[in-house]
Amino acid sequence: MKMDKMLKQVQKMQAQVSLMQEELANEVVEASSGGGMVKVQANGHGDVVSVSISKDVVDPEDVEMLEDLVLSAVKEALRLGREMAEKRMGSITGGLGIPGLF
Repeated sequence: MKMDKMLKQVQKMQAQVSLMQEELANEVVEASSGGGMVKVQANGHGDVVSVSISKDVVDPEDVEMLEDLVLSAVKEALRLGREMAEKRMGSITGGLGIPGLF
């Protein structure tokens, strides 16, 4: 009996994880750098979904600064996306830290 109950709980958790993974693909976080001159959006799967660069920050004489701003915003957007996914999955798994769920 206990094994049946545990199996049902695992199946329920699998269904919840699957649904959460679908939702995370549609959940978007945004990060910016350079006072909002560069904005990057990423989803809960760790995919960058958009990059916006203000014309004011584009300087052909200082491409390195623009590269740094883009890199900074991308890293932050990806960090925020991972953080969001971890929190959401943690609510399902109870903080078990099961590898490979997202």
